[in-house]
Amino acid sequence: MSALLEARGLTKRYGDQLALDGLNLSVAAGETLCLLGANGAGKTTTLNLFLGFTTPTAGTAVVDGQVVADDPAAARARLGYVAEVVSLYPSLSGAENLQFFASLAGVEVDQARRDAILSRLRFPDGAINKPAGTYSKGMRQKLGLAIALMKDARAILLDEPLSGLDPAAANDLVTVLRETAASGAALLVSTHDIFRAKEVASRIGIMRHGRLVDMVDPAKLTAAELEQLYLTHMAERAA
Repeated sequence: MSALLEARGLTKRYGDQLALDGLNLSVAAGETLCLLGANGAGKTTTLNLFLGFTTPTAGTAVVDGQVVADDPAAARARLGYVAEVVSLYPSLSGAENLQFFASLAGVEVDQARRDAILSRLRFPDGAINKPAGTYSKGMRQKLGLAIALMKDARAILLDEPLSGLDPAAANDLVTVLRETAASGAALLVSTHDIFRAKEVASRIGIMRHGRLVDMVDPAKLTAAELEQLYLTHMAERAA
């Protein structure tokens, strides 16, 4: 199966700081790859390079066959992105926010399709017509994901999507992310949550100091084993 997201020797320096060091990874349709690591591990830098928000010092980011550095706008047109804090216009309803952001992507919103996506994402009934300023963080995350799905994004990047959610909302979003991948999307998720990563990921990449130091199959590890593996890698960093 061909990859929808590829990093080929992807490297980023900011002056003397090496933020990302020769990253190689790929994510195919139907897969969820979680990048697990502490702050400063290179997770968000990786997402920003796929989004074309910054240019690589070396290497290549590819989105659905499009080299990002060659045409960042064309690459972003193939992507969905859900930030840690989804920015919405608080005085506008969820429907108006979705309509606005879809229009920026050149997508015409069909209400039946919109409602089908919201139902699939377990968006609360009637909430789409309420001001976005009244939404919980979990609802904002779901609306961000709905916007990505409305534009038919085949690959979706998520930056700490579960951060700050209460356990019930996090469980719900994990289920939604699993179903989104099962529908054929490729998900690349930045997180520092070991246990939620195990629940949602097809594969987990452990990052440390800008490097991908391990790639594991979470189905082959217990949560305790994954935690111990992660802590071992972090201890190597300290040493």
